Amino acid sequence: MLFCNNPFRCSGCCNQCDCSDGCEPRCCPVPGPAGPQGPTGPTGPTGATGAGIDVIRTFNPMDTYYAGELVYFNGRVYSVNTDYPTGFPGSSPDFDLVTVAGPTGATGPAGAIGPMGPQGPMGPQGPAGAVGATGATGATGATGATGATGPAGPAGAAGATGTTGATGIGVTGATGATGPTGPTGAAGTAGATGATGTAGATGATGPTGPTGPTGAAGTAGATGATGPTGAAGTAGATGATGPTGPTGPTGAAGTAGATGATGPTGAAGTAGATGATGPTGPTGPTGPTTQAAAVTDATGTGDIVTQFNELLANLRAAGLLAT
Repeated sequence: MLFCNNPFRCSGCCNQCDCSDGCEPRCCPVPGPAGPQGPTGPTGPTGATGAGIDVIRTFNPMDTYYAGELVYFNGRVYSVNTDYPTGFPGSSPDFDLVTVAGPTGATGPAGAIGPMGPQGPMGPQGPAGAVGATGATGATGATGATGATGPAGPAGAAGATGTTGATGIGVTGATGATGPTGPTGAAGTAGATGATGTAGATGATGPTGPTGPTGAAGTAGATGATGPTGAAGTAGATGATGPTGPTGPTGAAGTAGATGATGPTGAAGTAGATGATGPTGPTGPTGPTTQAAAVTDATGTGDIVTQFNELLANLRAAGLLAT
């Protein structure tokens, strides 16, 4: 039965129907009870035969595989989920784990020997084969061992005595060995002291002895404070370049004067011919080395810019970096 949701006026799906006259218009449907279950449908066609255990292939990275194939790798069975997979099962997303192979079971007992079957009939005699070719001559055998020595024969008759030979000239025999030293005689009276002999020649200088160990390094002195930079002075006009004189000795470093203001750049003159290179003058003594004040190491990315700027300032202050 269909009823209105409102006894006087339906809305929404009821299409604004009027219920004031007591009617029961068919406005909003109310679901009825579930009907009985229908009969079972016919059985669908049999699906294609799935991959059985007899088509699992041992994985070889050189082989080609297609989606749906099963491979065995490191004791596990994987399913290939795409054609031409890459990588190795277990680490590549192209393979899905199917199952982990369990340990190999123990070998079962041997079955009983079956009864002997009846003897089959004798087959017909085959035709005689062709005569084979003569084989090659074999290698010569090794020489046999020497036979044992036979027994000695009977002694022959004594020969006639020969004539006496001429007397030979004998050579002098070798000197016999020196006899043992006799006992030491009694000490004689001491003789007078002889004159002093002349001084012998000076012996050769002996080899130089090994160098002693190097002493410990002294403590480094403290770095002096950097002086203030002088004010920049006015730059004078650039004079003509004179001939290069011989290099004089390097004087001691004077106090840095104030840097003058940069003057206007003059017009470029005509380049003169390059003169012959003069002889190199003697190298003067090395002047004192100017050191910049030390900077502590940066401790992280937060102060590395600050420490680097401090290092640049110290190098400029020491005159080692242009301002």
